[in-house]
Amino acid sequence: MSFLGDMKMYTRFAWGLRGFLRHTLSLEEARTTVRRRMAEREANFLRLLERGIFGHARSPYRALLKLANCEMGDIQSMLRDRGLEGTLQALREAGVYVAFEEFKGRTPIVRHGRVIPAQAGDFDNPYLSHYYQGETGGTTGAGTRVMTDLEHLAAQAPHRMLADDVHGLLDVPTAIWSGILPDAGLNIILGRARFGQVPQKWFSPVTPQDLAPSLTYTLATQYVVAMGRLCGAAIPWPEPVRLDQAAVVARWVAEMLKSHGACVIRGYVSKALRVCIAAREESLDLTGAIFTGGGEPPTPAKVREIVRTGARWIPSYFSSEAGAIALGCARPADGNDLHFLRDALGLIQYPRQVPGSDITVDAFHFTTLLPTAPKLMLNVETDDYGVIETRSCGCPMESYGFTEHLRHIRSFRKLTGEGMTLVGSDMVHILEDVLPARFGGSPLDYQLLEQEDDTGFTRLSLVVSPRIEIADERVVIEAVLEALGRSSPAADLARAIWSQAGTLTVKRMEPVSTARGKLMPLHLVQRSERASDASAGSVSDRQA
Repeated sequence: MSFLGDMKMYTRFAWGLRGFLRHTLSLEEARTTVRRRMAEREANFLRLLERGIFGHARSPYRALLKLANCEMGDIQSMLRDRGLEGTLQALREAGVYVAFEEFKGRTPIVRHGRVIPAQAGDFDNPYLSHYYQGETGGTTGAGTRVMTDLEHLAAQAPHRMLADDVHGLLDVPTAIWSGILPDAGLNIILGRARFGQVPQKWFSPVTPQDLAPSLTYTLATQYVVAMGRLCGAAIPWPEPVRLDQAAVVARWVAEMLKSHGACVIRGYVSKALRVCIAAREESLDLTGAIFTGGGEPPTPAKVREIVRTGARWIPSYFSSEAGAIALGCARPADGNDLHFLRDALGLIQYPRQVPGSDITVDAFHFTTLLPTAPKLMLNVETDDYGVIETRSCGCPMESYGFTEHLRHIRSFRKLTGEGMTLVGSDMVHILEDVLPARFGGSPLDYQLLEQEDDTGFTRLSLVVSPRIEIADERVVIEAVLEALGRSSPAADLARAIWSQAGTLTVKRMEPVSTARGKLMPLHLVQRSERASDASAGSVSDRQA
């Protein structure tokens, strides 16, 4: 977007923010809104089809439906006979879906031998005001921009308010540990400002010494904070706190617990873990603290370390494109038990073979139902999978119709560390082109492993064959980070965070093959493999 276009966008934001903050959502209004939307799911789906797809000539979904010989009347009949999820399943079987790479505009859509031209922007909701913009977190390559509409934040506010009420978080002192644009900090703050819950503190993990932020993003963040303050919302200015300064956040938590008895910290799972480790090192009792967030799987190891301090953990599941997908259960079966927000989204599963392996997973396919969603989604595969179960848990979220639980959510093609997500197909370019060109060898000599260390942190280990002569292994990591930094603002943010956290390590060993003998550039290390490596003593890690 041009500088002039940016200025127009933020001028619209200035006009819209006053109205956004003027109305403070009440708890009763939040309940009424969710129940109404739950009753109108099918009607909202038809409205999305009529206006955003059949009424939008550039929509790729329109071409997909045409190939499937499916008109508006056909879908209305299916809804009457099968309901929403049954209709979505039938459409998926007819080829009406969009895979992850297609949705990002990285590969063409091919169905029944026909190519449907599509770019990432073709999935934008054509009816948004586009108040300000961010990028999908941490992806490399051409970063995918997501327009954020104040109306969409307002539409999601009832979910956040009801969840905070269920967990007893309303009016509890709150801090966030999240970056400025293009990171999610402003979304978190403005989303809660809608119902009068502005965080008291904004800790930002990225400092100017880590990342030279673009002038546009810096000015935009300052502008939004200043405008929010002029409109009466006491939005905090971001305070730089690097990952190795987690004790700063831990001390703030201890102070709030002493004065208020409780506090909330919102951020990625790994940041919560860092605060808890810092608290133990300083002998701080975090009983009464609540950590909540997502960005990466809250594995048992991570959750165990968090609750050891006396704190509580509440998961959440968001995406930049769809917004809130699921929020934590108040009576969870485990640390990753969430209520699916079915008033805002449709969800089905469909078998998907993991690229380059013989494993098949039931991939999530999402459909947006709210007209305020930044992206229109109709059976969009998100590279995530997990367990969907309907059960009575006794959590008050059930009373709003949120009876479906999502658990054990994982990605089958994305690598995640410190809340930054690296799309596998993009990393392959670095492994197969950048590194061989720089250090020699072939794509068969490099591999990236995702694994969790003993403290619960997710590490990305760069496997380099011992045949490759490298004088200093740090240079290899620097080459990877440099390649990330050249890709996009979001990828540069990932580079900055991973540099702080030492997420990337080097393993001098031959790349790992699958049980069928396939050598994949990306490999998830299972616990049994780690134990085998440790017992063999054949791997030496050097942390960047």
